[in-house]
Amino acid sequence: MPFFVLRLLTRLTTLSWATPVAVIVFVFATSWPLMALVEPAGSALVRPANYWWYFVVTAATVGYGDFFPETGWGHVVGAYVIVGGIATLTTVFTKLAGALERAKGRRMQGAISVAGSGHTVLLGYVAGRTERIVSQLLAENPGRLVLCGWDETVSAHPMPEQVVDFVRGDLTAEETLRRAGVPTAAAVLVDGRDDNESLAITVTVHHLNPTVHIVVSLRDLDRAVLLHRINAGIRCVQWHTPRMITEELTSPGIADVYTELMTEGGVNTYSARLPESLGPILVERCQTALGRRHGATVLAARTNGQLLVNPDWHIQLPAGAVLYYVSAQRLTPDQISQALTGPPPRK
Repeated sequence: MPFFVLRLLTRLTTLSWATPVAVIVFVFATSWPLMALVEPAGSALVRPANYWWYFVVTAATVGYGDFFPETGWGHVVGAYVIVGGIATLTTVFTKLAGALERAKGRRMQGAISVAGSGHTVLLGYVAGRTERIVSQLLAENPGRLVLCGWDETVSAHPMPEQVVDFVRGDLTAEETLRRAGVPTAAAVLVDGRDDNESLAITVTVHHLNPTVHIVVSLRDLDRAVLLHRINAGIRCVQWHTPRMITEELTSPGIADVYTELMTEGGVNTYSARLPESLGPILVERCQTALGRRHGATVLAARTNGQLLVNPDWHIQLPAGAVLYYVSAQRLTPDQISQALTGPPPRK
């Protein structure tokens, strides 16, 4: 008997979702008249208001106990209900487990299609580097992330523990990029294995979504001229600066600011030590006086071995503190002294 029950359950689990429904309906439709036939006349168990409840708790093997058959044949019918319930539940749970396993397999293998909009897509995977970029993006909570890798580069989800969707395929193919949700993305990072590959991927991305914020990491920034012929709004970042890449993805245009600060002839960053003769001085005074007199902006200050980035204006800097500022040119000690000792600038 156990052998035949096992064969029956195995057969049931290979059928469609309609099978458990058909089984439970059949058992209910046949058990009710059978129970009415074998139970004493007037039995409360077989009343319509009661039997459905008895059937549910018995088929689910809960056995609530408020209604139960009184005769031996009634017990046989009850056992029939239990077997039908077990067969149905086994089929349902097996199919649910199979569906979950298939969904997990598709996620791990990168076979999913991303739905929704406003997400960030990372095109390209380099072990270690990509994990670092993802970690920085998640720390800034940019929203949903989708990682897309080449078939030959990564065979399964490289970061299954992270809340990151994974798509695998040819990154220059429209079908792959559509599955990654590029047409509805808010930002796309193109992080190819070389600059030529990045150029090819970017062309496809721009074709699918001309208005998306595209950040391209390049080994040779001179290649940015080619990308700007496609779209002047494409942001190109040096490949070896992952932190700048993540900042550009989350704060569009910030890479241009960094480039300007690091380009000779543009607005540069400098440092200067406050003259000892000035004594203690407020950050507010430094900002307003140097800003109005020389167009300089204080970025940070170092005092007592501590670096204060974007210092509070109410902080008092001791004599000899070091200022880090942005200016069109380096300020001399005399220029700093004259600006800070002169009359307060008018508001």
